[in-house]
Order: sequence, then C-alpha cells, then structure tokens
Amino acid sequence: MTGLIRHTRFAILCLIIACCSGPGSDTEKHQARREEKKDVSNELVEIQTGDVLIGSISRIYTLGDYLIIADHKATGQQIHLFDRQRYEYITSTGPRGQGPREITMLGHIGTDEAKQKFYVADHGKQKIFSYDVDSVIANSDYVPEVLTEMKLARFPDKYVYVSDTLSYALLITPTSNSTFEQTLAKWNIREGNFEEMTYQHPDIKKKRINFAISTKQGLYVECYSYHDLMTIGRIDDGGLVANVYGPSWTEEETNRTHHYGGVAICGDKIVASYSGEETYSDAYHPTKLYVFSLEGDYLQTLDVGQPIIGLCYDEKYGRLIMNLGGKYQFAYLPM
Repeated sequence: MTGLIRHTRFAILCLIIACCSGPGSDTEKHQARREEKKDVSNELVEIQTGDVLIGSISRIYTLGDYLIIADHKATGQQIHLFDRQRYEYITSTGPRGQGPREITMLGHIGTDEAKQKFYVADHGKQKIFSYDVDSVIANSDYVPEVLTEMKLARFPDKYVYVSDTLSYALLITPTSNSTFEQTLAKWNIREGNFEEMTYQHPDIKKKRINFAISTKQGLYVECYSYHDLMTIGRIDDGGLVANVYGPSWTEEETNRTHHYGGVAICGDKIVASYSGEETYSDAYHPTKLYVFSLEGDYLQTLDVGQPIIGLCYDEKYGRLIMNLGGKYQFAYLPM
C-alpha cells in the first residue's frame, strides 16, 4: 500500500509539472506559470550622479573602469563618464549640435574593451564616431574620428561591438515613412555588410525586440515587446536553442500589451524585465525581472518595485545596473 501511495503521489507531481509547463520540447518551451517571486526592492543600491543632471531618456554602458550614461534629452553634453566601481563623476563629452565635436541626434553607443574606445551613432549626421576614452578624459575639446558611415536604407539601431569585422546589430530597414522591419544580424562595420541571423520565428510578422549577446556563452537572446516570447539562439550559426513562451503567448499581432523590456545575459543566467501591462498606460514600464537559465527554463521573478527604463549587466562587479523611473533614477542590484 505504501508503494502504491508513493507511486500515486509521483504521478500527481508529474501531472502538475506538465500542466505548469505546458506542451513543448527542448526547443519549444511553454511556461503557463511564473510564480517564484522575490521582493528585491530593499536590495537596490542607489547610484547618485551628483551635480550632473540627466534626463529620463538615457542608456547605460560599461567600458574598462568606466560607467557611461548617454542622455538622449540633453541640450548640452550628452555623454557622461563615471567611475565604474564608486560611480564618481569624471567628465562629459558629445555636446548637442552640428559642429565637428558635436552630436546632432544621439543613438546607441558600442564599447571596445580591447582598444578602450566607445563608438557613438549620430543619426543626424548618419555616422558612427570613435572616441578614445583616455583622450576624452584628458581633453575637454576632444574631437572624435569617424568610424563608419550609416546608410538610410538599412542601419543599426543598437549593437554589440566585437571587432571591426564583427558586431551584432539590431538592424532597421525602413519600409515606408512610418513603418520598418527589425532584424538581428551580424554586422561588418568595416565593409558595411549585414548577415541576418538564420532563425526567424515563423509566426511573427512584425518584429519588435530587445536583444542581448554573450560571446563567452556563444548565445544571443531576443525578447519581444508585443509578444510573450523570448528566443534564444547560437551566435556562431544563428541557429535556434529555444523559443520560450509565457502565459500570455498568442500569435495575434497587437501592440496593446507591452511584454518584455530590456534583457541581459548575466553569467549563466538570462535576466529580462517584463511588464505584461497595457502599452498606453502608466504601467508600461516593467517593475519585475524574470530570471531564466541559458536554456530558457524559468527560475525566478525579482520584484524591483520601481519602473525599469533600461538595464545593463556589469560583469566585472556582478551588478545589474538599471535606469529607473521611481525613487531612484539609477541603481544597481547585486547579482
């Protein structure tokens, strides 16, 4: 009788796991529940920018010993450098304007650890400029060099720089005055060539994503804004590792619900901000982080307690740095 009870309990447990996970395979993972929640709001460490006033629309990057904050609403200097460990202010560069040392329309910043340079996209001048970080600190009138020209027909929105012949870019292809296609691609900056990733989800017709790359893990991650979907792939051949479907997954094409925000590969984990709320509401920005394994298995939900505007993983210090829209403007979560 004891053996029968044990067998029955095991069968029930298997049934519960199957119901929570939903149908799927190694590459198609349906997750009907994500309920392992942890409140981490008290674990946030505020990053103070002192007298440097930074607008609400900003992006954060790391390079060498520095934290870089790009202020996309600034009327003056648009790029600010801080000490990466203590977050003490160092200097600023990239004033807004049309001049040789000025940026007309600030875009994404790529970082080159080997050369200690950062590469700034100017969508007004249709160029990407190269900044030597030591020269920026030493010379307040530093004038950057042109790294490459961008083409209006196809251009990179966000990108992860690896070398002059290999980067990974979120490619924008305009299809009209108000519409565009979005694709993750390998990018040869020197030649200006793009090679789109091999795998494309067959049910997604209008792709809107954020992405993360890890050359160490050999993976890329695409998190969809208008679908409850995360795709994990290999960067060498662009092949599929897994599609991860959340509880609200549907093939329906709609922008009424905002699903994923930013995403980062943090060591052996994938961390992605997630909203699940109406796009045109105060709850648009996520307040929670989903944590997955590199294979896409759900592990935990971290409740930050503040709207997450953007995020960046600092591998050197094991910190998830966030741009927030609540009590703190910038803070980090020890990982």
